[in-house]
This record gives sequence, C-alpha cells and structure tokens, in this order.
Amino acid sequence: MTTSRPLPPPPAPAPDTAPPPEAVAPLVRGIAVLRRLTDTDGTAALGDLERATGLARSTVDRVVATLARMGYVRLDGRDVVLAPRLMELGNAYLAALRLPALLAGHADALADALDESVSLAVADGDGIRFLHQATRRRALSLSFRIGDLLPAERTAPGPLLAGEWSAEDWHRWHRRRAADPGDRAFPAVPPRSRTLSGPAFETAVERARADGWALDDQLIEPGLVALSVPVRGADGRIACVASVVSHTSRHSADSLRTILLPPLRSAVAAMERTLATAPPAEPADRPSGLAGWTGASKQELGREFVESLARGLTVVTAFGEGRPELTLTAVAEATGLARATARRALITLAHLGYVTPHGRGFRLTPRVLALGFPPLSRTTVTRIARPHLAALGRSVQDSTALAVLTGDEVQYTARSTTGRIMDVDIAVGSRLPAYATSTGRVLLAALPPGERAARLGPAARDPLTARTVTRPADLAAVLDRTRADGFALVDEELEAGLRSLAVPLHDRHGTVLAAINITLHSSRRTPAQCVTDLLPALRATATAIEADLHIASRFARVPLL
Repeated sequence: MTTSRPLPPPPAPAPDTAPPPEAVAPLVRGIAVLRRLTDTDGTAALGDLERATGLARSTVDRVVATLARMGYVRLDGRDVVLAPRLMELGNAYLAALRLPALLAGHADALADALDESVSLAVADGDGIRFLHQATRRRALSLSFRIGDLLPAERTAPGPLLAGEWSAEDWHRWHRRRAADPGDRAFPAVPPRSRTLSGPAFETAVERARADGWALDDQLIEPGLVALSVPVRGADGRIACVASVVSHTSRHSADSLRTILLPPLRSAVAAMERTLATAPPAEPADRPSGLAGWTGASKQELGREFVESLARGLTVVTAFGEGRPELTLTAVAEATGLARATARRALITLAHLGYVTPHGRGFRLTPRVLALGFPPLSRTTVTRIARPHLAALGRSVQDSTALAVLTGDEVQYTARSTTGRIMDVDIAVGSRLPAYATSTGRVLLAALPPGERAARLGPAARDPLTARTVTRPADLAAVLDRTRADGFALVDEELEAGLRSLAVPLHDRHGTVLAAINITLHSSRRTPAQCVTDLLPALRATATAIEADLHIASRFARVPLL
C-alpha cells in the first residue's frame, strides 16, 4: 500500500491567465490533476486532489477514471498513483528535441571520467528544466530528476540561459520573484534562503556571457556547487547547458573552475560537433487509431470517460522523433482527430504553455516534462512490476514474484501473495539456488554458454529433493530447452509439493534482465495445467511490464532495484 504525501500549496497564479473561449475545459482540469500528482512525487489521495485543484469530487473521479483508462495513473486504495505509461508525453518532447539521444552519451562519459554528476538542461520560461541526469551514487548525491524545474537565479545554467532573454522575459522574471518570494512554484528546490538579488543576477548574467561559463556556489542549498558551459547549436544559440555538479566535501567553487572546467569544455565541444554533424531524424511510425480508441472507450465507459481530455493528451503524442514541428493538419492526421478538435486542443495546450506556435506550425515546450516525468524518471524495474504482479496474483489466485540473477543464485525483489492458509513463503530479498528455481533457469538460459558454465561450475549441484536435476549435462539440456521454449517449469525440485512457472523480462534492446513467476502447491494444478492455464496470463503480464519498462527507459535509466 502506498502512502500519499501532503500536497504543497499551489503556486501563486500568474496574471492574465484566463483561458481563451476555444479552450477545452476538461483538458485544463486533467492537466491540473497531473501537475498536482507530479508535485507530490507521484501519489496523492483523491480527497487531496479535490482540495488542491478546487475541482468537484465527481470531476476528479471522472478525470482519474479517464487517466486510468489511458494507463497514465492507477488506483491504489484511495490513492492515485502515476503510472510509467504517462512518460510517453515527456518522451514525445525529448524525442522531438533530439538532444538527449544525441548528447546523453557524452554526458555519461564525462560523469564516468570525473566521477561527478553531470546534467543537461534547457530554459523553461524564467527557470531551467533538466533533460538528462548522469548521477553518481553516493551518500551525498544529486537528487534532481529529469523534468525538474529550478529558478534560473539559483542555478549555474541560469545566468547562461538568461543571456538570451528578451525584455519581456526579464519583466516576467521580476514579476515572478515578486509574486512568489518563497519559490513555491519550484517544488524541486528547498525554500529560498540565499539567492542572488535582481541586480546581482543581472551582473552574473553579464559575467557568464563574457566568460562562457557560470558557477553555482551553494545557491540551491549549502554544500551544492555546480559549473555550467553552454552547448550551442549550428545557429549559434544555446541548445542546452551541460553542468558538472559536486559537493563542497569534494570540490569548492574555485576547484570546480580550475580542475573541471577544461574537461567540461572538451565534452561540450564534442557535443557541439555531434549536433553539427547529426543527420536529420527520420520520422518514426506513430500508433494509428488514437481517435477511434478514445471513441470506443467513451462508448464503453459512458460519462466516466472524458473523451475531450483523452483526445487533448493524444495531441502531445503526435510529436516525436523527426516531427519536432507539426502543422494543425499534420496533428489531425497523426491522431485521427477532426481539425476542429485538434485545433481546440492545441489552443488549450498553448494557453497552458505545453506547445508554442512556430511559424505555421507548433512545437512542444519543456513544460511537457512537468506532466509526471520527474517522479517517474526515478522508477525501478521492481516498482514497475509490482502492480502487474499483484493483478496477476489476484487473477490466478497464486503467489507471483520478480527475481534477478546474482551469481549462481536468484534474489527475489518483489512478490505478491494470495492470503491462502497454505501459501508460498519466500520473502523479498530471499536468495535461492538458480539451478533449482524456475526464475533461475529462465535467467541462466538467457546467458551465453560460457558465462552460464562459469556461474554453475563443472561439479554436480546438491539435490534439494529427489526430483532435483543436478548432473551438469542434464542441467545444460534443461536450460537449452528453457531457452527454446521461452519459459521454465520446475516441478518439486526446490521443495516437495512446490511447482513454479517462470518467463523472462526483456529490456528495450531485447536483453533478459529479470524473470517473473507463479508459484503454487502441487495439489492445485498438474504440470500440464500450469502450462495451459497459467502460462498465457504469465506471458501477458510480462508483456505489460515490458511495455511500461520500454516507455520508462527510453530517456531515463531504470535500475533493477
């Protein structure tokens, strides 16, 4: 059971924010719910959403039901939880921008070389928003996430990006600071304690423009220091800003400049060469029938499904790799929506700041990342799998689990039990010999022959029951068959009376990274019935987990644990 966090107070409203007459009110309401869920780290109670958004409870219920139908949220008791599929909205922006795909490798290599965190950020209004994070794992480590928004004046990238602000941008910055002195509109940062005053920030901007780099000396919080250099596109404008972030226990602001500025500049030069030589992106295929899907969902769910909200969000997914800018006609064609429907959705999204007109077309803005991306970008394979395992367990009325390979053992990282009087008692964290478990055999079978042999060794394994396969040649044959079949069935080899069925989980590149299983007492089903009755549901669950994982890992690192 997840626990909802208290909702922070909403940011001070900006002036002149009345929606245009053509705006789609349900889309505005749905986005408000997603923003509040994002600000509370991805989980909030229905009642809290009602109070925070000012919407009627019935409206919140309908919005949540629609988002759940789209796979963007799930219900956990009375809590609403963001789901990995929501990241397809942020993925659309990142794919259209291309910067993470082109530059993330350079940032990761720099982080490895320096053993410090490295980030890429772009301007978002008078703030900066992160596109990529290569974070070092330490007791004192960077906690910012992809999509987090920070006030420009409290960051190292801020003075560099502000060097390209217009007079209206500066006016907006002064207005925001006066209306929001506590930085309530930036939930990713602690309350303001020390920051640059208006004249001091303007001076920092001029210095950054002259130097070509900028420093943050503990403006976010004590101990945090950062150094930034702009990455410029072919037009000479800043495409993004690369930053090295450290702690004062390892670097002072001065040592960042003297020691880390040269390698950072070298990495930025490599990034700029990549941008200059990258071939144009080929448009990827888009899913068809989105408008038809929303219509069918409306027919099935009736008034509980807010079709205009669903259609408005599908407009965001029309953009992507090779489609950074789309006309109204192109959006309508990509989504299957009528031009009038697509036009109203674009007007609404432009009013809210998620798309911006560009010539005769439209482009997504970094604000799209505010729709769930920060909390979801820190998910794990285990977290993604848990709700799917629970649903499978309820469906088949048997225990389910997720396991990873550790040496010659499997470690269980998630499980769901049925509450039966006689149930499988394998706790999360438990380790069992891989050769005698269904998950272990699936994972061993996926290894190259040499690595498999090295993990198992040449000697016979200890028999755990009279049925345990122990001879190396016999075990090798079983693993070869497991690899060919795509599943493993272990019948009373780990413990008498215990049967288990497992299938692999694959990452975006097709590599097996974990396995899920169903475990039951032998009295419940024969081995043949396990295959006929349980294997289809187990494979469907694996497919659902993989779908979420592939979306979540497109631009974010998703660790196992």
